[in-house]
Amino acid sequence: MNIVTAKPIIGITTGDINGIGIELIIKTLSDSRLLEFMTPVVFGSNKVLNFYRKSLADININYNNLKDLSKISPKQVNVLNLWEEEIAITPGTVNEIGGKYAVSSLKAGVQALRENKIHALVTAPFSKKNVQSADFNFTGHTPFLKEVYNVPEVIMLMVAENMRVGLLSEHIPISEVPKHITKEKILAKLRILRDSLKKDFGIDHPRIAVLGLNPHAGDDGLVGNEEEQIIRPAIAEARKNNLLVFGPYSADAFFAQGNHERFDAVLAMYHDQGLIPFKSLSSGEGVNYTAGLPGIRTSPDHGTAMDIAGKGKADEGSFREALFVCLDIISKRHGWAEAHRNPLRKISAHVVGRMEDERLAEE
Repeated sequence: MNIVTAKPIIGITTGDINGIGIELIIKTLSDSRLLEFMTPVVFGSNKVLNFYRKSLADININYNNLKDLSKISPKQVNVLNLWEEEIAITPGTVNEIGGKYAVSSLKAGVQALRENKIHALVTAPFSKKNVQSADFNFTGHTPFLKEVYNVPEVIMLMVAENMRVGLLSEHIPISEVPKHITKEKILAKLRILRDSLKKDFGIDHPRIAVLGLNPHAGDDGLVGNEEEQIIRPAIAEARKNNLLVFGPYSADAFFAQGNHERFDAVLAMYHDQGLIPFKSLSSGEGVNYTAGLPGIRTSPDHGTAMDIAGKGKADEGSFREALFVCLDIISKRHGWAEAHRNPLRKISAHVVGRMEDERLAEE
């Protein structure tokens, strides 16, 4: 990281300006204790924040307005003003305006992350429908980040204190899930998951469970053959390559019986297979992390919640946790880099030290 700063600079995107994103940002950053650990930068507009701040009368927040990132104040919440025009803000409405400015905020935040002007990025939720355009044809943040960083594969990893759940396939129709279950894709996701658990979460020898696709993990081929023909062979090859991978497990009772607590992460075959138990067990403080990127990006594990937008009812727990997960990953990556810097020198020093101990013992 090229940034020289005492505290990590965490970028924050606004998400859909008609959803709960701005409310979450205001509620979270109104706790001034956060400034002891990070310097937040919101990519958006002070006018939009002021609109929602007026409806949150009991919350006190001040921020430093920026026109460029060279003027960041480490003692305040910072707002990088990306637009000056007056725009119609209509909480609870899915419209073109909400999508347009959500994409504008996201692109600016990701550019700053790629240029090492910030240490990590937290993205507020947007609607997948109204962000679609000729310039943004993605089903969510994850595929957009994958293309921007030009990496062959990433994994949507849901993170909570008591579990981590990665997804093989993400926002696709159930009817298309089987097409995405291939040996090559399973192996690619497992490698990314293993590497992320080591570098981003500090787990030296991660244990990963893999869920089956069909009921009862196929019942030995009686209710589907993906397990026997694709998933088991992928697990076997992964284990040959020194990955601690186990399964496939039947998904119906896996989480209910607490089996997820025996592993450092779980790979689910499709979105709801992983997200339903995750959200049920994460107590409203789950975080979505994009593993496999050079940059660090997290988000809360929920959507725009248009039904409560602008009503002051949004719970900021998941958003706040997304900020702290960023801080943890920054720290873990730094520790990993330090531990693996010039390993030859460390090995040599160890050998030399042992030889010296043996010489002294002989004397």
